Amino acid sequence: MKLQRMNRRAIALGAIAASSALVLTACGSNDNSGGSSSASSSANASAIKCADAKGQLLASGSTAQQNAMATWSKNFMAACSGVQVNYKGVGSGAGIQEFLQGSTSFAGSDSALKPEEMAQSKKVCSNSQAIDLPMVGGPIALIYNLPGVDGLVLDASTTAKIFNGQITKWNDKAIQKLNPNAKLPSTSIQAFHRTEDSGTTDNFTKYLKAAAPADWKYSGGKSWQAKGGQSAKGSSGVAAGVKQTQGAIGYDEMSYATANKLQTAKLDTGASAPVELTTDTASKAISAGKIVGTNGDLSLQLDYATKEDGAWPIVLVTYEIACQKGNKPATLPATKAFLGYIASEDGQATLKDQGYAPLPAEIATKVRSAIDSLA
Repeated sequence: MKLQRMNRRAIALGAIAASSALVLTACGSNDNSGGSSSASSSANASAIKCADAKGQLLASGSTAQQNAMATWSKNFMAACSGVQVNYKGVGSGAGIQEFLQGSTSFAGSDSALKPEEMAQSKKVCSNSQAIDLPMVGGPIALIYNLPGVDGLVLDASTTAKIFNGQITKWNDKAIQKLNPNAKLPSTSIQAFHRTEDSGTTDNFTKYLKAAAPADWKYSGGKSWQAKGGQSAKGSSGVAAGVKQTQGAIGYDEMSYATANKLQTAKLDTGASAPVELTTDTASKAISAGKIVGTNGDLSLQLDYATKEDGAWPIVLVTYEIACQKGNKPATLPATKAFLGYIASEDGQATLKDQGYAPLPAEIATKVRSAIDSLA
């Protein structure tokens, strides 16, 4: 009996140890990248410049970049033991508001600041204003749940009509025309969109407005404007909704599509062949973006209606928004060190494995220079 009790105790302790290891692994990586973050952490630690960074660095915003932030924060804190990075994925709109209220050191947003937000930032940034720093290329996937239908092809017009409630069945003639060899079911379409203000929504609807203006007549913006459909909170909520609902479709970052093993549609953009979503096809579209910001701001203008071969048009760029000058002295060293790391070659190198598109070299160089000049 005593031996049995000892064996049972050993088994129980072993189970607890295994469980603890899994929890630590999950909390440490949180990047849905198949465990690659652990390797990147040790590989990049020596390249991270901590300078005088210390204390707690608070930031919030885009859920699109949350997986990247989890990996970056882990790597940075492993190298700079005196800093605690706390990034909250509350959505782009909420993140901007928290920054403009002075409660965070920087915000993450999938859309650049609007003119009125830029003006408001002057109240937070002493004798200056905020600047948009492009940081993460986020391919936006059209995710769907339709067993037996792989390689679905859509175009801008059909996509607009689906999300506007004009196409309600998967065997609709418009979808059949784009997929002549597919066995499309008569399943009802359940289209998922974001509940809260979202930069992902803003960029997705910019694509619909640019590529299908006759079928998408809404003004656009961070708030969803079309009628009907299902709403879900955050990028993770949309991914979960589509995954759990047969016949569903939604728009979400590629990183969430990859992590949840969701089907992604191809796009007929008018190029020589339907474009498949990859980090490379997204980078090709982002590389064509033009910097349109002024006075140190690096906001980009993207071509959502591109017909270039191999260019995926539904992309977003997540910006880190910080004060150009007038940052809080207590957190300025940590802000510059952390932003400097994530914009570095090492920081950007962690993105591709997670389903993000690294910054094009010419844009990354300007971002690093802007971060060096923060004061």
